[in-house]
Amino acid sequence: MEEKQRTIEEVREIFANDKFATENGAVIEEIGELYAKCSITLGDIHKNAMGGVMGGVYFTLADFAFAVAANWKKMGTVSINATISYMGKARGEKIIAEAFCLKNGKTTAHYNVEVKDEMKNPIAVVTITGYHV
Repeated sequence: MEEKQRTIEEVREIFANDKFATENGAVIEEIGELYAKCSITLGDIHKNAMGGVMGGVYFTLADFAFAVAANWKKMGTVSINATISYMGKARGEKIIAEAFCLKNGKTTAHYNVEVKDEMKNPIAVVTITGYHV
C-alpha cells in the first residue's frame, strides 16, 4: 500500500478493524510521524481477581499504540518481538500509551512504548521490534 497522509478520523476508521483492542476500549488520541498516543478508560472488564488492572490490558494498549504508530501512514509492519516491564499500578480511570520509534530501518523497526495513568505515573514500558512485510 502506498504511503499517504491520513486524517485522525481516517486512521480511527482503519484501526476500528483491530477488534480485540477497540472492543476492549482502545482509542486513538494522537498520531504523528512514527508516533501514536492511545488510551483506554478503565472499567470492571479490565480488572483481575485482585481488583487491579490485568497486565494484559497494559500490553494490549501498548501493542495497539505500536500498530497505529507503525502503520497509520503505510500498512505493513507487524510485531516480531515484544518485552514488557511492569512498573506500577494504574491510579485513576484512564491509561495512556505513547509509542515512539527509536529506529525505522529497511526491514525492521524498533519502538519504545510508555504506558502511564492519567496522572502520568509510569505503569509499564514495552519494547517492540517490528518487521516490514
